Amino acid sequence: MSTTSALLAFAALRPDLAQRGRVLSLQGLQLPVRIGVHDFERGGPQRMRFDVDVCVDLQRAHARTDRLSDTFDYDAIRDMIRHLVTQQHFELQETLCDAILAWLLQQPGVLAARVRTAKPDVYPDCEAVAVERVGLRP
Repeated sequence: MSTTSALLAFAALRPDLAQRGRVLSLQGLQLPVRIGVHDFERGGPQRMRFDVDVCVDLQRAHARTDRLSDTFDYDAIRDMIRHLVTQQHFELQETLCDAILAWLLQQPGVLAARVRTAKPDVYPDCEAVAVERVGLRP
């Protein structure tokens, strides 16, 4: 969603988000991750890229006072992903992507989220293999 408006994309799924929410993005987080089902993937961690867009409710993330406590903290997203990928070997990107999305949608004030994971080093003739999920809080 980096070339288009993530807020408008969320609003296409649920129109009230266009005026009710603010999108915060964490783009290009790269971490070594133990992931994969193939033997060549199990030899050690692989480089992964994480892109996350979070639509937060303006009532909870109003930022009227210019203080971090009045919005959603990017650090929480980054720290959670870092923690999650150090806890276990993931077989599938889908599983990891789903776990990140589930955590985001449980956070106070989060109305919608998009998570994209990518493994750029799997195939020499491909830029990356990737998985993407979008979720809306009911």
